[in-house]
This record gives sequence, C-alpha cells and structure tokens, in this order.
Amino acid sequence: MAWTLSAAETAFRDEVREFLARELTPELRAAGRRCAGIFTDYDEGIRWHRILAARGWSTPSWPVEHGGTGWTPMQHYLFASELAEADAPPLAPMGTGMVAPVIIAFGTPEQKAKWLPGIRAGDDYWCQGYSEPQSGSDLASLQCKAVRDGDDYVINGTKIWTTHAQYANRMFCLVRTASGGKAQQGISFLCFDIPRAGLTIRPIISISGDHELNQVFFDDVRVPASSLIGEENQGWTVAKYLLQHERGSAWAPLLRARLRRVRTAADTAFAAAGEAAADEAREMALRLAELDCAIDAVEATELQSLRAQARGEPPGIRPSMGKVMGSELRQRLTELGVEIAAHYAAVNLPLDDGLQGALAVPEDSVYAMSAYLNDRAASIYAGSNEVQRNIIAAQLLQSR
Repeated sequence: MAWTLSAAETAFRDEVREFLARELTPELRAAGRRCAGIFTDYDEGIRWHRILAARGWSTPSWPVEHGGTGWTPMQHYLFASELAEADAPPLAPMGTGMVAPVIIAFGTPEQKAKWLPGIRAGDDYWCQGYSEPQSGSDLASLQCKAVRDGDDYVINGTKIWTTHAQYANRMFCLVRTASGGKAQQGISFLCFDIPRAGLTIRPIISISGDHELNQVFFDDVRVPASSLIGEENQGWTVAKYLLQHERGSAWAPLLRARLRRVRTAADTAFAAAGEAAADEAREMALRLAELDCAIDAVEATELQSLRAQARGEPPGIRPSMGKVMGSELRQRLTELGVEIAAHYAAVNLPLDDGLQGALAVPEDSVYAMSAYLNDRAASIYAGSNEVQRNIIAAQLLQSR
C-alpha cells in the first residue's frame, strides 16, 4: 500500500487478517479465485456473507444505528484490501451496497425495520430492476409501468440484465408511474417480495457460459403501495443516489489481487517454456509492470477520495472517474490472462469434480476465458464508460 499506517490502523489490519485466516475456508478462497464476474456465485457468496454477519462485518459502511461498524474511511479501505488479498469471495452488492443505502436515506421507519435486518443477516437476497430492452444507459427512457389501484401498484413491462434474479426473494425496481414532461419525471422506486403472481424470470446465458443474468416479465403484477420508497414520481432522485453507491466502490484492491494472480500465471507459464520464451517473458513483465503502475494511479485517486470523504466533501465526479479507470483496467488484466493461458484458455473443465488433479492444466488458465468474456461488460454495466466520461466532462466544464 502507498501509505504509512498508524498504530491503530496496523492493529485493525492485523485483526482482519486473523479473522480471515480463521474463517475463510479453502473452499471459499477457491470460490474467490474462480469468480469470473464482479461477485461470486450465490451459494458461496451467501455463506461468506453470513460468516461476516456473525462477526458484525457484513454491512460495514452502514450507519452504526443500523448495524454499521463506524469504521474510518481508511479502515474500510484496509478491510477491502485484506479481503481481496485473501481471495475472499466478492459479495453481491444489490442488498448491502445498493438498495440498503436507499432505504436508509429515503425509507420510512417501518420500511427500515422490515428490510434492513434481513439484508444485514443474509436472510434476504435482492435483485435490481433497472435496465430494459430499450433503456440501458438511457435509463430515464424506461417504460415498465406501475398503475395505482387501491392499496396496490399493478406492474406491466419487462426488465433485463437482472443479475441473480433466479436466487432473489426481493427486488427493487424503477417503474413509470406518470407520463409527460421530462423523461426523468414520472419514475417511482418500488421494493417488493418475489416470486409473486404474474412475474416470470427467464435466464440469459452469457457468452462466458455463466448464468448471472435474467429477463424479468411483469404481467399485471400486484405489489403493495407500501413498496414505494420516497414519493411517487420522484424515483429518479432515488435512482441517482443508488447509482452513486454502485459506482463508488474501491477498485484498486480487487485489481491488485487480480494482477497478483495474472503475474503468478505468467511466472508459471514462462518457467515451463524455459529459455525459448525469454524474450516473450521480458515483454510480459513490462506489460504487467505498466498495469501495476496504472493500479497505483487508481489507488492514489481512491485515497484522495478517502481524504475528501473524511472531510465531508460530496463525491462529485470521483465515482465516475473510478468506474472508468477501474473497469478498463479489469479488461486489460483479463486480456493478458487469456494471452498467458494460450491454448488452455479454450478449455472448459469442471474443476470442482476433481479433474484438476488428473490434468496438468493451471487453474487460472481454465478460468481465463470466462473472466475475459465476462469483463467485456465491465465498461457497460453501472452506466457505460461513455456516459461516465460525459458526466466527468460536463462537471469539469461547469467548474471552469
């Protein structure tokens, strides 16, 4: 890390390391290493979430009164760094990091009491209903409608790219409750239980072979009016608040962990090739060093953000900057991973069935292509990088 830790920060880091050494099983570490997407599969992820919850660390960024830890920004960063270094399974953020901040900021006391404990404990699993077939980066053009009918809203339409909807028992969803005026007007934010009558979930299998994504169809789906977060037709304000949390996470710790695995894979591959590949090994070492420097730049930016956060400054364009730099570095790392894996990158073996002991195929190589293909979407999800650059440019020009 590019800073000197205080005695208290060193003690905290050591406490986290001791916890990880004790609680993070080899199976969970393997799940973390083999995670091709932005978070791990449901079974391993929810198991790890509940272990953290038992320690009181499943929702560290929440306010203390709702179950947060009260850590300093630096402690949060140290925690993320130690998790990444230990290959802990990356956890799905839809509950803890996306809808929960919205509920805390905009929800009623009854909504907080209903939904926050289940998120914190890992009893509930949430999915996000934002994008639609014709409304991705242009989210304000969404057309999924909700009409008030007595004590219910009746929803009709569809949502797409709904991650882990097949596992979720709750959903937060943007719907159009009024037409006319600006596109951002007339949008509302609903939270409700699933499954329910009229709601159909259909899988979308990605090019990497993963089933993370789904399309969700609403056919006269009734949800209670108490599902509304904030005011009716004011959901765009809520949606923007959520997206700041989605884009504002730290990238450097996970990037550094992935760089470590790519570098190990390169060392193994070129050691096996011997002197015949000496020139290629030197070139690869230079490319990895360039990526190391780029991650240092991301880390420096994030540390500046930590200091600004500690001073109480608003996030501004920092989440957008981090999203652009972090997602594009993810893509560069997985591109190198495929190059290093070479012909093994085309192999798709069920390593969990024990074949890794019978075949001389490096584990990282088997997962290189899945990670590469999955990360093609990194510059699109959470707001495309083109949109983020427009946000950055607009704010910088306004400040001139």
